Amino acid sequence: MENLDFSLLSAIYVNCTLKKSPENSHTGSLIEVSKAIMIKEKVRIDEIRLIDHEVATGVYPDMTEHGWEIDEWPSLFKRIIEADILIIGTPIWLGEKSSVAQKLIERLYAMSAKMNDKGQYIFYGKVGGCIITGNEDGVKHCAMGLLYALQHVGYSVPPQADCGWLGQVGPGPSYGDKEWSGKKLQTPAGFESDFTNRNSTFMTYNLLHLAAILKANNGYPSYGNSRKEWDDGERWKFEKP
Repeated sequence: MENLDFSLLSAIYVNCTLKKSPENSHTGSLIEVSKAIMIKEKVRIDEIRLIDHEVATGVYPDMTEHGWEIDEWPSLFKRIIEADILIIGTPIWLGEKSSVAQKLIERLYAMSAKMNDKGQYIFYGKVGGCIITGNEDGVKHCAMGLLYALQHVGYSVPPQADCGWLGQVGPGPSYGDKEWSGKKLQTPAGFESDFTNRNSTFMTYNLLHLAAILKANNGYPSYGNSRKEWDDGERWKFEKP
């Protein structure tokens, strides 16, 4: 098998649970499955639980310039943009990603007009994926919205860039729960799901493969996609004769 080296890569997980630390996050438990692979491959890891931070609502880079007293987003963004890979984790509520995940998407969108050193939008060359947990249907629906948003702001999305776990319809244990209704479970809920474990593994490696390819090639060529050249009057190069 080809000997692949991912040690030059970095990844950041943003857990969009509604629970503040140190309360247990079921989404965080599934994030650990992907993180274990990253650690084994010697990838540098960072993680943010967004709800633990004072992140203002809005679509500007720094909301303290728009009426908010506190906004930790600028400092969190520095950590996000330094990573080659961004993985968003969210629970499902009423069939949708969490409100915290939506806030994250809005704040990423606020930064998307910034440019890299090639004059491209700032997220070009970065790779994105998502992890979803819930007790009813909605993994694919939530992943659809998140992955569309990531690629729209400039992230690259590889094949099979999402994974998730769903419990039974109605009340029941959530991912990683060790007991339910006062009864100890034989194994933590979801841990033995071959489907979840397989998709978590495939997602993680597909993110690594694409990130490694992009990093080795210094991202995308700037021909035909440079905002700077377009604004500088070079658009004629790409228009039809």
